Amino acid sequence: MSQTSTPAQSPAVATAGEHVDETADQTADQTAKETVEELPRPTRFADVKGWFWPADQLLFDWFLTHQRDTDPDGRGDLLELGAYLGKSAIFVGGYLRDGEEFTVCDLWDSPAPDDPNSAEMGRSYSTLTRRAFEANYLSFHDALPTLVQAPTSVITSRVGPGSCRFVHVDASHLYEHVHGDIEAARELLQPEGIVAFDDFRAEHCPGVSAAVWGAVPTTGLKPICITGTKLYGTWGDPAPVREALLAWLETREDLWHGVEEVAGRPLIRIKGTKAQVPVQPRSRHEPEPDSTPAPTPEPRVPAPTTPSRPPRSRTRRLVRDLLPPILTRAIAGRRK
Repeated sequence: MSQTSTPAQSPAVATAGEHVDETADQTADQTAKETVEELPRPTRFADVKGWFWPADQLLFDWFLTHQRDTDPDGRGDLLELGAYLGKSAIFVGGYLRDGEEFTVCDLWDSPAPDDPNSAEMGRSYSTLTRRAFEANYLSFHDALPTLVQAPTSVITSRVGPGSCRFVHVDASHLYEHVHGDIEAARELLQPEGIVAFDDFRAEHCPGVSAAVWGAVPTTGLKPICITGTKLYGTWGDPAPVREALLAWLETREDLWHGVEEVAGRPLIRIKGTKAQVPVQPRSRHEPEPDSTPAPTPEPRVPAPTTPSRPPRSRTRRLVRDLLPPILTRAIAGRRK
């Protein structure tokens, strides 16, 4: 469900009648359409701005594919809190199955709910707009996900409890907001659902670190694995998915991994500096390969060659070497 704000009408518009309202709506729709058409269209996934590194693309692919393979008849919705310009949302949208819903919640260009959040938005996301997100997403998919343009604090009123199999939390970095996002993810996830937290270890996001690690002893969050930017966990039983993940990691030469005990449970550490990206979403704006056949090369005409002179006999070479030069030239001249 999309939540948008409608600007208040002026008294003139409010009393001008249906014809004026209809004309104004058509003009606004046309202006919006022209604005959207002026937005850039990415020709490949790498063109979409955002921070979604290859190691995490591989893990998103693995978790979402593992859910499909281990429970092919099961259903569970997908949720992203915080979307920026849509890079990870575009990726997640490719794993949506029939009967499932993908919801994306972000403020985009709406006012922030409080001063600290407003300062964060102005500092880090001043160019963020919903139209840019939509243009990017529709470059790779036929339809938009369900968009909630509002603070993430409203998400539990828009998504049903226990309905999600995968939740990606990448919204505000402020401790109070992240704490609320964690509680929302816990409420909305299915018992064995997976949650991914972004920026849990970034130096500029101490609030995320405090909230995420604090959720381990206080809410029963069970971390499964970590990368350089994200922590993946569950409030269910982590053992089956952890063992399957370790088996997969053993086959990957482009991902380093190690296991150590954290808070009484095994935690998989993953390093992906050499990670090879999985199959990328394909843009509808990707240039078509050139189908024009290559021109047939012209046959090469051999260059004319000068007939070679027959080799001198051994006797002639000996005479030339022994006779004085003046006699040799005289003999050669007579032969010409």
